[in-house]
This record gives sequence, C-alpha cells and structure tokens, in this order.
Amino acid sequence: MLRLSKLMSELGLCSRREADEWIEKGWVLVDGERVDTLGTKVRPDQRIEIDPAAEAAQASQVTVLIHKPVGLVSGQAEDGYQPAITLVTPENRWEGDHSEIRFSVAHLRQLAPAGRLDIDSTGLLVLTQDGRVAKQLIGGHSEIDKEYLVRVAYGEHTVDVESHFPPESIELLRHGLSLDDVPLKPAQVEWQNGEQLRFVLREGKKRQIRRMCELVGLEVIGLKRVRMGRVMLGALPPGQWRYLSADESF
Repeated sequence: MLRLSKLMSELGLCSRREADEWIEKGWVLVDGERVDTLGTKVRPDQRIEIDPAAEAAQASQVTVLIHKPVGLVSGQAEDGYQPAITLVTPENRWEGDHSEIRFSVAHLRQLAPAGRLDIDSTGLLVLTQDGRVAKQLIGGHSEIDKEYLVRVAYGEHTVDVESHFPPESIELLRHGLSLDDVPLKPAQVEWQNGEQLRFVLREGKKRQIRRMCELVGLEVIGLKRVRMGRVMLGALPPGQWRYLSADESF
C-alpha cells in the first residue's frame, strides 16, 4: 500500500504538494470514489481519476525563464542579495515573449527555482509553479541535460588556454572526477574556443562546474547556462524574462 499523494507524484500526475491540495479539495477519485482524507493509502493498481477543476488549476500554472545576471541569488534572499524573482515585473518582460500569457501577480505565488545558478553565474534560470516541471528538471531521476559556456584561466594563462591545458585533464572533466567522495556522471566537455569550454551535464551538484575545474587546475572566470533540455536561453537579454509558451517543453 502507498500513500495516495506519493502514488500520484510517481505517476507524474502532479507534485506531492499539489496532490495533498487536490485531495483536501475533493478533486481526486480512487476507483470512482472521491477521496478527501490526507494520508489515505491505496494499492498501485487502483484507478486514479482527477477532477477537471484540478486539471484547470494545473493548466493555469506558469513557468518563467529568466536571464539571470551576476549578483542575484536563485531562491530566497541571502546575505542582503536579492532573489531573481524580483526581476519578474511587467517592465522587465522581454518584448520577444510570444507566449500570449497576460502577466498577473498571482503568477508570482509559489514560483520556485527548478535548478539553481550561483550568485556569480549568469544565464537561463527556470522558475515554475508547476510541480511536474520541477520534477522533470530537478527530480532524482531527471534525465534532462543542461548546457553551460565556461570561460577559464590556467595558471597565468588567460589567452589561448587550450594550447597550454593538458588533454588528459579534459578527459578527467568528461569522466573520472568525484565530488564529496561520490563519482560524477559522465559529462560532455569540449573547447568552444581557446578560452571557453562547453559543458553538458546531467546532474547539478552545488557549484559543480567550478569545483570540477578547480580539481584540474582551471579557474572559472565566467559561467553561463545556455540551455536546459530543449529550451534555449537564445536572445533573451540579461535581467529580462519570458513565459514558457504552450508549444515548448524541456
């Protein structure tokens, strides 16, 4: 027997938090019977149906893409630094946003980062109200890759770093390093130009790229996330945001 909310989350119907909300509102039916008691246990083979009201509530949830500049934190305000959500205002909305979603202050409620960018990093940051999107991007079984452009220095070399950096160390960045005594998953790493590496990762440990580079003697000068799954940062200007449109998915 499983908790109903856990099973709903595992089936990808919604997040655990949403499941609890829907159960309390009487929006969940198990084998045709309405269930409104939190903590109800069910068998995995029982039929779960969702009231159209829950589907409508889920459809109205938004996902926001921000081009985060240096100096903002991804989540809660820390040490006097502003969180990236403060950029989500009508004035900062990118004029290239084709989503046709009308801005509402209700969109700022329960809008949380799905995958962080540290304060010194820039690029694509995703904030979402949708538990399914969060699970897809940062859930334990997430297979979504993230692409970064990383400007590096090697010792005193800040120009044409590639010609001074040992090729076997690039191999180590691709596979063979451990952080916190845990081996890292294989990564794609290659030179974009003499001073910049392109990383594609399938995991997101804290300050992972900076720590990987440190282990092979590289210093990160600049780090920018340019893609998450199928969604690109594209031409979105720094400090501006747009909605994820209905025809896009990660």
